[in-house]
Amino acid sequence: MKESSVKVTFAGNPLTLLGNEIKVGDKAPDFTAVGAGLVPVKLSDFAGKTVIIAVYPSVDTSVCAAQNRRFNAEVNQLKNTVVLSISCDLPFAQSRFCAAEGLENIKTISDHKDLDFGEKYGFVIKELRLLARGTVVIDKSGIVRYVEHVPEVTNEPNYEASLALVNSL
Repeated sequence: MKESSVKVTFAGNPLTLLGNEIKVGDKAPDFTAVGAGLVPVKLSDFAGKTVIIAVYPSVDTSVCAAQNRRFNAEVNQLKNTVVLSISCDLPFAQSRFCAAEGLENIKTISDHKDLDFGEKYGFVIKELRLLARGTVVIDKSGIVRYVEHVPEVTNEPNYEASLALVNSL
């Protein structure tokens, strides 16, 4: 995997991102991750919908939990939109977290097996084999309309920017 030019840190320490650096205006590459019940989930399964990809390192941290709660609360107010919440957590941990939190509006998927999403979108943290925090918005035509790599992985993403963009589509 090639190194990305995107710069992120964890608690102030620099990290190396690997993979293709996705940009606004790109055709969103299809990817396969693992959903609940170990069922493969592809981006193309949601063709014709606006897709918010909420990327995070692990549901076992407070910031990642907050990110999932926020997108879960917002998605029902968005027209024809699905939120794919992706990390390298195992699908069992993601499902357990969502059940405990009552999160039913987001679709959690795991990139743990092949890092297919992380590599195609440039979110793989080389040093940790986790995904960096960020958000990608893909319009119903499959074009990337928003990309955020949160500069400090311990911070939350800019919800307002991504949600405002989705509402404008």
